[in-house]
Amino acid sequence: MESKIAKAIGMKYSPVAVIFTDEKPEPALQFREGAWGCAVSMLNAAAKGRTAVFDRKTFGCTGGGTGLGFGDTYKNIPGGLEYFLSTGNKELANTEMGRNIIRNMPSLERGERYLKNPEIARKFIDSLPVFDVPTEYIVFKPLDKLNEGETPEAVIFLVNPDQLSALVVLANYSRESNDNVIAPFGAGCHSICIMAYREAKAERPRAIIGLTDVSARKQVGKDILSFTVPFKMLLEMESDVEGSFLEQEEWQKVRERN
Repeated sequence: MESKIAKAIGMKYSPVAVIFTDEKPEPALQFREGAWGCAVSMLNAAAKGRTAVFDRKTFGCTGGGTGLGFGDTYKNIPGGLEYFLSTGNKELANTEMGRNIIRNMPSLERGERYLKNPEIARKFIDSLPVFDVPTEYIVFKPLDKLNEGETPEAVIFLVNPDQLSALVVLANYSRESNDNVIAPFGAGCHSICIMAYREAKAERPRAIIGLTDVSARKQVGKDILSFTVPFKMLLEMESDVEGSFLEQEEWQKVRERN
């Protein structure tokens, strides 16, 4: 699928389709079973033309399993995710098991400090949309490499501030409300996968600004954020390109500086 939007906003990277499938694509990037990895690094690779695949044994990090849509893998985080996200679990850190874990997960002791305390963190965790996708694989691939019959769940744009501005305007262009883009707090993989799956089920799906997760920022360029669109909404936005501000001089002046 060729994206009119990508052409109109002058994207450097390909939009990335998120696909549920029982067929493993070949060739494809895939984490080794049991190896740590960040789903955002695979997103970055897909935006540059590669195909990446995940399954229930190769989702990279413990949080990535939940963020991608392979059920509740947070229950496997030692000491409790609410402590990891907030103030740390010093009680566990003082045990022999805890000291062994901290060698690879130092935040277990001090906490990531993204939320003020474990109580607030617990409420955040309970609010997350946990999905267990109905297929064996989740695939990231360039939108223009979709095979016949493939329908994405969502499409992710990696964009700079100017391009993000254009996408926000376009998302509201033909709607009667002005709240059609959200920027919820969450992990990088939340914003590109499970939050988009939730929006896809809504009568009026919204787009999601993401990659504001500090821990995921090192996986992308310093001027890049994600803009994830449920596929139904993407088709709406694609149909709105012609005749919109994207063909007018004001946008063309902004585009020229990129």
